[in-house]
Amino acid sequence: MFTQNDLKQFQAKGVDVRTIEQQIENFKNGFPYINLVGPATPGNGLVTFSDAEAGKLIAYYDKNSEYYEVLKFVPASGAASRMFKLLFEFRENYLKAGKEDKEALAGEGPDSAGHFIKNLKNFAFFDDLKKVMEDDGLNIQDRLDQKDYVTIIDYLLEEKGLGYASLPKALLKFHRYDDGSRLALEEHMVEGANYGQNKEGRVAIHFTVSPEHADRFIEEINEVKDKYEELFDVTYELTFSIQKSSTDTIAVDMNNQPFREADGSILFRPGGHGALIENLNDREGEVIFIKNIDNIVPDRLKEQTYRYKRVIGGYLLELREKILEYLEKLEDGNLSDKELKKISTFVREKLNIIPIDGFEEMGNFEKIDYLFTRLNRPIRICGMVKNEGEPGGGPFWVKDSSGEVSLQIVESSQINLKDEGQKEIFSKSTHFNPVDLVCYVRDFNDELFDLREFVDPETGFISTKSKDGRELKAQELPGLWNGAMADWITVFVEVPIITFNPVKTVNDLLRKEHQPA
Repeated sequence: MFTQNDLKQFQAKGVDVRTIEQQIENFKNGFPYINLVGPATPGNGLVTFSDAEAGKLIAYYDKNSEYYEVLKFVPASGAASRMFKLLFEFRENYLKAGKEDKEALAGEGPDSAGHFIKNLKNFAFFDDLKKVMEDDGLNIQDRLDQKDYVTIIDYLLEEKGLGYASLPKALLKFHRYDDGSRLALEEHMVEGANYGQNKEGRVAIHFTVSPEHADRFIEEINEVKDKYEELFDVTYELTFSIQKSSTDTIAVDMNNQPFREADGSILFRPGGHGALIENLNDREGEVIFIKNIDNIVPDRLKEQTYRYKRVIGGYLLELREKILEYLEKLEDGNLSDKELKKISTFVREKLNIIPIDGFEEMGNFEKIDYLFTRLNRPIRICGMVKNEGEPGGGPFWVKDSSGEVSLQIVESSQINLKDEGQKEIFSKSTHFNPVDLVCYVRDFNDELFDLREFVDPETGFISTKSKDGRELKAQELPGLWNGAMADWITVFVEVPIITFNPVKTVNDLLRKEHQPA
C-alpha cells in the first residue's frame, strides 16, 4: 500500500507506519459506540456542594495551592473562522441578491447579520475596525448609512483589515473596559492571576497555538504582560506549544485507500483536540486547570469563576492527599481487613470507581494490588453545569468492553441513538460538560505520568469531508476530555451555569454576559 516516498513522508512527520495501519483499520471497521449505563446525576456520580462546603474547599485551596506547581492550560490553536459563519453566508448571499432583496437578507434575530450590523458599535473590536478603515480613507458611519455592509464585513474578516477570519479566538478582542478592550488571551491572564499564583507570585499559563500565529501571540503577550504583572503583583510564566505533526491522522478515500494529493503525497489532517494530550503530557505542572479559550467573561462576572475554580481545585487537593495516604498504606502491604474495607469504600464512594466483579472474593494481596493500581492514576475533577439546552458532551456512567463501569464525558456522536435504550439514557442526562477541569498528573512517587498510557484508542471519530471536489474520510483522535482521559480517576462536580459563557458565534459577544454593565 505504501511507497518509499510514503515512508519518507511518515518519517518526516514523526509518525510510525504501524500507527497509520491502525488508523486505516479504524476507517475499515469504524469505532464502537459507547455503552451507556446511566447518566451521572446529583448523588449518583455527580457531587454537589452546599455554600458552607464550598467555602471550606476554597479555604483549603487558598491555604495549600501555593505549595504546588499550578498551571493553567488553554487550548487556543483553532482558527476563529466558524465564529463568523453567519457573516460569510450573509456576504455571499448579499452579493448575489437583487436590490430589493438585499435589506431582507440581514434579518433581525440574535443569530442574524442584521443583529451584528445594528449593534456593531457594541463590539470590543469596533474602534480597531473603525481605525483600520480610516487608514484606507473609509468612514465606517458613512458605510453604515449607505448600507454598504459588505465593505465593513470585508474589513473585519479579510487581511486588508483586521483579518479576524484567519486568526485564532485568543487574538480577538472580546470585552470592552474603560481603559481599552481585551483580547481573549488577556482575560485568561487575568483569570490565572486570581487563582493560579504560587507562593512566589508566579502565574504559569500555557497556550497551544498554531505555527502561523506563534509570532503574533508573543507580540501581543509582550504588549500587555507588564501591565498585568503590575496590576496583580505577579510574575507570568507564559509558554506555548504547537500541535505535533505526528498527531495528524491519515485521510482515506471512500474505499479506505490513502487519499492522495495531485503530487502523489498522502493527505494528513489535524487529529482534533485529542491530539493535545501530547502537549499536556509535555507540561511539568502538578495541578493543571484546563479551560477553553472562548469561555471567559468580563471582570464584573469573574468572581463566580474564581470561586468555583478554587472549589474544584480544593476538592482535587483534598482527594489527592487522601489518595496519597492510602497509596502509602497499600505499598506497605500490612493492612487489616478493616483498613482494606475503608480504602475500598473510599474508592467506590468518593472516586466512583466500581471494583471489578469478584473483588470481594479476592485474597488480601490481590485486593491490595488492584486498589493500588486503580488509585495510582492521573486525577481529574470536572465541573458540570445543569443542561439548559446547550450542545456538548455530558457526564455518564459507561461500561467498557471488559465490563468495567466508570464515569466518562460522552459526546452525542459516540452514542447509538438508534438504540432506544441508549437514547432514553441519553435523554435523562441532567448536566453537560463546559470543559472546566482541574487535573493532578503526578504519580505515587511524585513523577509525571505518561498520559498517553491512559487513552482509550476505541473512542475516536470518523467524519466525511471533501478536498478539491473529492470526498474523503477523516479521523479524529479520542477527544482530550473524552477518550484521551478515559482511564483517569474521574470526579464530576456541579458548578453554576454562570461559569459557562462560551463564544461560538460573533453575536455571542453581544450577550449581556459579554457586555459592560
